[in-house]
Amino acid sequence: MASAGRARHVIWVRPAPRRVPVGGVAKRSFDVTVAVVLLVILSPLMAGLAVLIWSTSTGPVFYRHNRVGYGKRSFACLKFRTMAVNGDELLQRHLQQCPDARREWEQNQKLREDPRVTSVGHVLRKFSLDELPQLYNVLRGEMSLVGPRPVLSDELRRYGASSRYYLRARPGITGLWQVNGRNSTTYRRRVACDRAYVSRVNPVVDIAILAQTLPAAMRSDETS
Repeated sequence: MASAGRARHVIWVRPAPRRVPVGGVAKRSFDVTVAVVLLVILSPLMAGLAVLIWSTSTGPVFYRHNRVGYGKRSFACLKFRTMAVNGDELLQRHLQQCPDARREWEQNQKLREDPRVTSVGHVLRKFSLDELPQLYNVLRGEMSLVGPRPVLSDELRRYGASSRYYLRARPGITGLWQVNGRNSTTYRRRVACDRAYVSRVNPVVDIAILAQTLPAAMRSDETS
C-alpha cells in the first residue's frame, strides 16, 4: 500500500488553443467599431435607397442569399435587392438565347450584361451600394469589413486546395480582390487575391484596403 505521505504528482494538460478566424480579437473589435460608426453615418442613405427600391420594382427591399463563411458555417448574406423577382427565369432564357453569355457565365459565374438586374440595381451595383446592408452581417459576427469573397457552397467546391483559405476567415464586404480589378478581373485572379489576403492578414493591410475601396467602387470601368 502506498504511503500516505508520498507526494502526488499531478500532470497538467495544456488545453488546445481555441480556434478563431484569422485576425483574432483585434480584427473583430475593429470591425464592430467601424461598422457601428458607418451605420450611424449611412443610415439616412440606406433608408433612401430602401424607399427607391420599394417604389420602382416589385419585390422585397432586401435580398438574402446563403453563403459559406468561417468554419464552413452557412449564413444569410444581406444585400439591397438589385434583381427582378423572376431573375432565375430571365437568366436561363438569356443563356439559352446567347451562347457567348453562356460561356461567360460558365467561366466566371457573372455576366457583364445581366438581364436580371433592374434599372435601380445597375446604379447600386455600379457603386457597390447594394452591399451596405452587410454591415449588419459584420455586427452579427458573420462577416468582416475586409476579407475573402462570400462564396456559395457549390462554388467553394471548385476551388480545390484553395477552399481552406475561405474557411479560415470571415468573408469581407470588401477585400484585396475588390481593389485589384473588382468584376473586371478573372475568376482565378479573384481566388488568388483571397488566398494571398488570408495568408497575410494584418491591421495595416485592412486599413489600406478600406482606404482604396471607395476609389475602386467609383471606377465605372471595373463594375458590372
